[in-house]
Amino acid sequence: MMAVMTAQLPLSFAPAGAIEVGLAAALVEDDDGGRVFLHGELVSAWDAGDEAGRRYAAVQLVRTSAAKSVDIAAGFGASRETLRRWVRTVGDAGVGGLVSDKRGPKGPSRVTGDLVAAIRAHRAGGASLRAVAATVGVSVGSVRRALAPVAGDPSPVTATTQNTANEQTTTGAGAVAATGATILPVLGDPAPRSQERALARWGLLQSAPPVFTPAARVPLAGLLLAMPALEGAGLLRCAKEVYGSLPSGFYGLDTMLVEAVLRALAGQARAQGATRIAPVALGRVLGLDRAPEVKTIRRKIAQLAQAGHGGDLLAGMAHHHLARHADDSELGLMLYVDGHVRAYQGTRKVAKTHLSRLRFPAPATVETWVSDSRGDPVLVVMSEPGASLAAELARLLPELRTAVGDDRRVLVGFDRGGWSPTLFAHMHAAGFDVLTWRKGTIEDLPATAFTDTSLTDEAGRTHPWHLADTSVELHIDDHGGVFTMRQVTRLDQKKKATPTQVHVLTTRIDLDAGEVIYRMGGRWRLENYFRYARMHFDLDSHDSYASTDDDLDRMVPHPAKKTAHQHVKAARARYDRAVASTDAQMLAAHSPEPGTEALLTNADHDEITAELRAAETTLSAAEAAHKAILARVPLGQLHPGQQVLDVETKLISHAIRIAAFNTATTLARDIRINTGYARKNHEAHSLARQALTHSGDIEPGNGFLTVRLDPMPTARATAAIGELCEHLTTTATTYPGTNLTLRYEIKSQP
Repeated sequence: MMAVMTAQLPLSFAPAGAIEVGLAAALVEDDDGGRVFLHGELVSAWDAGDEAGRRYAAVQLVRTSAAKSVDIAAGFGASRETLRRWVRTVGDAGVGGLVSDKRGPKGPSRVTGDLVAAIRAHRAGGASLRAVAATVGVSVGSVRRALAPVAGDPSPVTATTQNTANEQTTTGAGAVAATGATILPVLGDPAPRSQERALARWGLLQSAPPVFTPAARVPLAGLLLAMPALEGAGLLRCAKEVYGSLPSGFYGLDTMLVEAVLRALAGQARAQGATRIAPVALGRVLGLDRAPEVKTIRRKIAQLAQAGHGGDLLAGMAHHHLARHADDSELGLMLYVDGHVRAYQGTRKVAKTHLSRLRFPAPATVETWVSDSRGDPVLVVMSEPGASLAAELARLLPELRTAVGDDRRVLVGFDRGGWSPTLFAHMHAAGFDVLTWRKGTIEDLPATAFTDTSLTDEAGRTHPWHLADTSVELHIDDHGGVFTMRQVTRLDQKKKATPTQVHVLTTRIDLDAGEVIYRMGGRWRLENYFRYARMHFDLDSHDSYASTDDDLDRMVPHPAKKTAHQHVKAARARYDRAVASTDAQMLAAHSPEPGTEALLTNADHDEITAELRAAETTLSAAEAAHKAILARVPLGQLHPGQQVLDVETKLISHAIRIAAFNTATTLARDIRINTGYARKNHEAHSLARQALTHSGDIEPGNGFLTVRLDPMPTARATAAIGELCEHLTTTATTYPGTNLTLRYEIKSQP
């Protein structure tokens, strides 16, 4: 049998303190200059300040293929493009072309041995790269070079972003990746949990805690960026207060909710989406050997739904959100309210509702959503089939007051679907201010009432308007009662050739007219959530196919009443036309030519009034028929067997989607505020989604859970996410169920 020969890896004889360049070369730099060793033999040397000699040594390593370009560039502190430029320069102009023309000090490096020790001490204490640089007085790049791995260095450096961390040795299944002086196994095996699963199978385990193991190149490591914002969303805290815990099992309440939010951020909000994500990959992010599968997810959510506290969970999250995100003092607290229709495509007999997107009625369920002034969803309640927005607003006011938690006035914005002067007066008396569009046709205001006004929003954009500020009186009952409101009118000269006037009504008299128009236009932020959530979070999906019988005794509007009312309107219009026609004929009959007499017989009179008498008879019959029909009847008389979809499961799913959306939005705002990304106002959301599904290293130790992302596809994106990581690290967020503080980094672009 022939023996299989294996290649002997080259032995490294690098001097102590040298920076390893690949497997064979080593670089030593000090106050006297620099030297390059190849297999322990000195092959290049240059004096301090001889930049051309230093660069030529790097070029020689490239030409002799002594190491990979990425290793050479990292060792010499240059980018790969810079290294390629040096090689081209030597080929075109010789060694003399490498002489730097850069002005400025050319002394020895400031990063001495004592400074390197100080940098490593600060970094080992958990300080960020930027904080370390500010403390010791050097650049962030110098800090990174000081943290680079050196041969013979016994102290591990667990926080570095050097390019050497991007290279890995792939010698079969035992592949490892270098991260500082720490060697992480590429996609290392999770901690074995067989014993805990066996205990859970027998009901002897309440839940399995997260246990993280070091691993490099974890596919979904970027999802851990969501943990600080998820902690602020209040989902985990409120769920623990409402539900306490799940029945004994391997997957606990925190694990199931974190898994659901992270899966939604990965683009698979439905439980069925778990089949499209590798369970082991998501399990590494959860601190488990594998994530729960579809049947487990559905069973656990069903256990929560059986408790019947979905509304309490959403109410708790709403109170938590409004307490954390108080609006500015001038505007105060503001909420937007809007209805959302979710179409149903199943086989159950569900009530029909008009779908604005489809422009015809179809089986659907109606929801009433509440968001804050920025458009972040706060609360959702299920509406009764066919209920108007005005009726839902009246029913929602006590829940809004509970969510606010005190008696301060709240500005509520909504569209014309909530038009009701009686409701406006009721809201004003209950401590809520109104902001809505005026409904109906009114006489235009004179041109002299308008003045030029402008407003600069929070993004720095200026909005010029032509506005009129007046007041109106609205009738609220049949006894002469009126309710006075402020009316701000905008003259719209852009969309049509003839300027049109758009009226906004409010009970707030302290806001500028431009602020009133801007806040009314902000109602579209809630519509934007519907659109975004349908695209990325499956907002309208059927999270449960279960249904129950509707309340057959529930009183609902009688559709025949509306039809009869239309008949009355048509008969009254016919009667009005007959009256006008009869009056004209009578006038003509009694006013013949001057100087003549008119004789009107009974037959002539009957002929003239025949149409009027027929119209009067038709109107009387229509009114009698309309009066005989009951306005509301039991549901069972109209739609026997009607069903309603499972509400509890949908409310829990909405709570998860609200937390996922607010988490993604918080990350996008952090990118806008805390990074210098060039297109942050246009690409913040897309960059956040890209980072959340990015790969990276996970390294627990010393009370920290370090998440070190791989470089982004572009240098500017890498820099932006690096700044985001610096900001998220300052939040000192603890991973749920552990005592590990999250620390975020990103490897530099090679």
